[in-house]
Amino acid sequence: MFDGPFDVFALIIAIIAFLIAIKASSQAADLRRRLNALEEMFYAQRRIQPPPLMPAQVQAEAPATAPAEPPPLAPEATPVPSPLVTEEASPPPEASPPADTPPPLPAPAPVSREPGFEERLGTRWVVWIGGFALALGGFFMVRYSIEAGLVGPGVRVFLGGLFALALLGAGEWTRRKESISNIAALPIANIPAILTAAGTAVAFATIYAAYALYGFLVPATAFVLLGIVAMGTLVAALLHGPALAGLGVVGAFVTPILVSSGKPDYRALYIYLAIVTAASFGLARIRLWRWLAVTTIVFAVLWIFPGLDTGDLQVAPHAFHAIAGFVLAALLVVCGFMFGPTIEDGEIEPVSSSSLGAYLFGAMLVVLSSAHADLALIAYTLLVGATLLVAWRAPAATGALGAAAATVFIVFAEWAVRANPDMLVLPGGPMPGVGPVATDGSVTLHLVMAAIFAAGFGIAGFLAQGRSNSAIIPVVWSAAGVATPIAILVALYARIAHLDRSIPFAILAVLLAAAFGAATEALTRRETRPGVAISAALFATGTLGALALALTFALEKGWLTIALALMSLGTAWISMQRPIPFLRWLAAIFAGIVTARIGYDPRIVGDAVGTTPIFNWLLWGYGLPAASFWGASIFLRRRADDAPLRMIEAAAILFTALLAFTEIRHLATGGDMISSPSLLEFALQVCMALAMAIGLERLRLRSRSIVHNVGAVVLTAIAGLISVFGLLFLENPLIWHIDVGGAVFNLLLLGYALPAVLMLLLAYAVADERGKVYANIIAGGALLFALAYVTLEIRRCYHGPILSTGPTTGAEQYTYSIGWLGFGVVLLGVGILVNSERARLASAVVIALTILKAFVIDMSTLTGVYRALSFMGLGIVLVAIGWLYQRILFRRQVPPPAPQTGT
Repeated sequence: MFDGPFDVFALIIAIIAFLIAIKASSQAADLRRRLNALEEMFYAQRRIQPPPLMPAQVQAEAPATAPAEPPPLAPEATPVPSPLVTEEASPPPEASPPADTPPPLPAPAPVSREPGFEERLGTRWVVWIGGFALALGGFFMVRYSIEAGLVGPGVRVFLGGLFALALLGAGEWTRRKESISNIAALPIANIPAILTAAGTAVAFATIYAAYALYGFLVPATAFVLLGIVAMGTLVAALLHGPALAGLGVVGAFVTPILVSSGKPDYRALYIYLAIVTAASFGLARIRLWRWLAVTTIVFAVLWIFPGLDTGDLQVAPHAFHAIAGFVLAALLVVCGFMFGPTIEDGEIEPVSSSSLGAYLFGAMLVVLSSAHADLALIAYTLLVGATLLVAWRAPAATGALGAAAATVFIVFAEWAVRANPDMLVLPGGPMPGVGPVATDGSVTLHLVMAAIFAAGFGIAGFLAQGRSNSAIIPVVWSAAGVATPIAILVALYARIAHLDRSIPFAILAVLLAAAFGAATEALTRRETRPGVAISAALFATGTLGALALALTFALEKGWLTIALALMSLGTAWISMQRPIPFLRWLAAIFAGIVTARIGYDPRIVGDAVGTTPIFNWLLWGYGLPAASFWGASIFLRRRADDAPLRMIEAAAILFTALLAFTEIRHLATGGDMISSPSLLEFALQVCMALAMAIGLERLRLRSRSIVHNVGAVVLTAIAGLISVFGLLFLENPLIWHIDVGGAVFNLLLLGYALPAVLMLLLAYAVADERGKVYANIIAGGALLFALAYVTLEIRRCYHGPILSTGPTTGAEQYTYSIGWLGFGVVLLGVGILVNSERARLASAVVIALTILKAFVIDMSTLTGVYRALSFMGLGIVLVAIGWLYQRILFRRQVPPPAPQTGT
């Protein structure tokens, strides 16, 4: 039916199916051989078992069979009771051999061995390959006769049918011949099954060619003949086993590819595939061959793809194929429904659920490829409704609800994006093919579908509670009943309101929240049943989600971030009332969604942040989520310290830090969030990061949370990086032309003095909790920034607000030395008063730097009285420091003189 690469594809599929059939046949032969061996062993044991002995025989044989050591005697005090004798004695055996007659020798058991390579090659592989070659020969002979024009169409069809009958007759004759002659070596070769499978495939090809290629048969006749062949294949597979089933099904599905035509007729093709599917499902149902049902479903779904990418998509045949396959799967494959196999109550069977989901997927592809044509939408709606009906009647197919909900969301989401191509705008322009076209489905039909789906999933999800003894089934129903209406509402909002404010959609969201709330209240009042508690929690979460959407629809776009954060808080609170692990993860998932939303647009509302410092959209967009996450972490910590709690805590720290940093940037740039940074921004960021690190260090002592621990270290590292690269290099007023402001209250105080104080506090906060190296590094940073502040403030006194211009005079150099020396003395005094070794060591470092400056810089640059005063002052201070150390810190204790004794 299809030329070109489909031939290669068909050949590959046929080879794979042939290998599968080989494996199935080999397994059947092994089982048959083992069964024969067990039967021989059983009959051998029956032959060697001696007849029961009479009392006289027992007494006669007792001396010969007595053990070497006599058994221990019973105690005299405990007499052995005599056995009970019934009134009617058991009849003696008909014939018993004399006592001296030896038992017959056992017959030798048959030796079971694995066949070797030569045996496999000669008895199995050549037969399988021969049968496969026969089928391919028939197909290619028909193809060659068509291409070369050797014989007429009627003769081709007649010869094909004759060849098929010959193969079928040969297969039946060999099967009967085996049963008559009782040859044990032939069944392992599967000769009857191979011949019958080849004949079945040729018969399918012949009838299909007579109908689709030459028009010899009307649709009714072709339908009847194909049905007869399919039923014959079913009956033959019951007799010949899985090898015939595998080859016959694969051959039937590959036939339309091998026997191709120039213009495909999808109507005839899908009628033919429906008959093949019915036969395959019927065989799989009778023999309970799950692999056959799965293989049929895979091939049937693959046959939906041809024609989807063409401009003239034939919607009706493709929709018929999806509906027919769905109906057949529901009737014959789904356990516990109509003619499907039975299954225990409360069990979700994978094949039952995946079979319905596969055909729903095919129907969804038809809808998307046809640009939401009305006929495709109606067919898809029928299948979704049928999925709810089948899953309601047969719990084994409950897993198909997930596939139904997912495809519903995909259909409506694609419809929303198709009508709003600006959602997929890239830097190079909109993506091709996403714009609205005239063939888009009508809005009215989509709205009707949305109402049906939302009501169907929601009501069924509520009514399904308490109908099963298994917890998973009502939970799946409730999850689908909550997620599907919310997903549909979001898609309709994007399609119709274009993500702008919409009071009607906000009202719909409030009504949906009220419905979910009523369902939650009703479920909490019911008696305890499996899954009811989890379902009630899911409906409660849906209530919070719908309320959050109502806020999003009624307010600006940025409120979506806040609404999702509030959903995380509400879910965490619900997890306190209903301790369900899934709710903890759901709260963490909401936090992750909000974080991803921030990564997409850090400004939350684009350019509409506002210009008012602090009280702008950043406060709401970051502050409310941060508060929600902190509250959620408090709720979750009351029950456990697990992964969801850590995710929430990480989100709380992240949004708190982002709130601080973005507000600082907004303040420093006057609302221009994309301008270059400044000294004011770096100074405020360092101070804020250090303050948050101090807070987390205190908090982790109580919570013992690894997130608080890591967060404190990360914020400290961020503060250190901004301090070094931002304050000391990129925005250093000593290097760059920066106005630092007034004489005392200026940017130097904010950028260097205050960070030094905060670093000192942080160093003392971690002194006894972390390593000494970590605390000493932070203390060293405090000393560096304090010394930098003293230096820059002195330069501010000489040069004004611009520190990078003007020469450095001798008086300025001398002032630096005096300032450093005074700073060192102050540190020493503090260290002596509070008995702090760290402060005294810092004093020693500053004084050492002063000494180095005096001998390296002052000696070469200062002249006259400034040089003398510099060294004189340095000397006096050093002597005073030495006196302090000798008299106060390390005062030498002089031992009292020894008393003199009289002579």
